[in-house]
Amino acid sequence: MRAHQRTVRPTARVEYTLPRTAVSAGRARKLTTAFLTRPRPRLASPTADQVDDATLIASELVANAVRHGRSGCRLRLQLGHGRVTVEVHDDSPGRPRIGALDTESENGRGLAMVQQLAHSLEIVSTGLGGKTVRAVLAVR
Repeated sequence: MRAHQRTVRPTARVEYTLPRTAVSAGRARKLTTAFLTRPRPRLASPTADQVDDATLIASELVANAVRHGRSGCRLRLQLGHGRVTVEVHDDSPGRPRIGALDTESENGRGLAMVQQLAHSLEIVSTGLGGKTVRAVLAVR
């Protein structure tokens, strides 16, 4: 009888708690860039364009959470399995709406941009009145 060996794929993940302030979106950009550009020998590194896309996504999702949530938010980042996952959790019961990607509009385009950049976009209610917005980007 042969024992099956399970291949363990390396991943890197981190979670940050951000306050409900206007500077949190900028902080999310810095944290995301630092996390994704850190050298990891056993993981495929995202390209500069992928880092830029993930950073923009993190910034947009955190800005929405701060704008519409009642308190701060949590930013979770994961790299591995050929993808970058950006998750933002907030305590607002409202579901975000994806508006049209209209270049003339001054706001309401953030989630439409995220949807265009991400391989997948998912909004999951937590059952406790909050939600998690998850965007996944393919890496190489």
